[in-house]
Amino acid sequence: MKIHFFKYQGTGNDFILLDNRKGEYDSLKKKQIALLCDRRFGIGGDGLIMLSEKNGFDFEMKYFNADGAPGSMCGNGGRCVTAFANALGIKKDLYSFLAYDGEHQSKMLDEGASLKMSAVKKVDSDDRAKVLDTGSPHYVLNVKDVESVDVFNRGKKIRNSAKYAKKGINVNFVENTGKNSIYVRTYERGVENETYSCGTGVTASALASANGRNGKYDVKIKTKGGRLSVAFEKNSTGYDNIWLSGPADFVFEGTIELNDK
Repeated sequence: MKIHFFKYQGTGNDFILLDNRKGEYDSLKKKQIALLCDRRFGIGGDGLIMLSEKNGFDFEMKYFNADGAPGSMCGNGGRCVTAFANALGIKKDLYSFLAYDGEHQSKMLDEGASLKMSAVKKVDSDDRAKVLDTGSPHYVLNVKDVESVDVFNRGKKIRNSAKYAKKGINVNFVENTGKNSIYVRTYERGVENETYSCGTGVTASALASANGRNGKYDVKIKTKGGRLSVAFEKNSTGYDNIWLSGPADFVFEGTIELNDK
């Protein structure tokens, strides 16, 4: 099976993009997707995204984790698939597409893309950490010096703890670096390692960093792969009008021969 692929990245969070509007990649199996995402034996990526047709929407985003399993929402992936749609000739001032957690809106920026995330009703507590769902479940822990954190081992331990092992959780370590600015490092389930950036993770971290005051926020976020921003409104019913913005860059394209078995 020949697969024509495109590689995109958003602050180092990299994805394999497939134009699946004709449904030609619907038959891809979990082990095949995992092989494509393998950095030694395949193309390499934190995940794979299929852009498919969907009635009533500009397109559908089907996201798969690097282990080949269907994934939940991916923020940086949502921004990259927006740039991919634009490159394919799907031109819109404001896109409307379907993803794992429902409908999303997105738009192209002069440098990158912006994605409207699902509203968040509440932020729970787990000892010193905050737990919330921004399309994917996240554990957010504030630390004093995020550079010194052993993200892989500490993140892996929390992700596989008795409380979270069954469904898994993404683990974010967050350092406050100034007023409305944070530095985030994330251990991602499905990848089972630290990634250079995680869109739903920085969104969760930004929301968790908001103090008790209602109002509009615009949080600047540093990640290992670059800088993002999350603008949102906090009110009595939760967090709404959440926009994740940052770079979404084409890297390369090619064709790979894949064993059908």
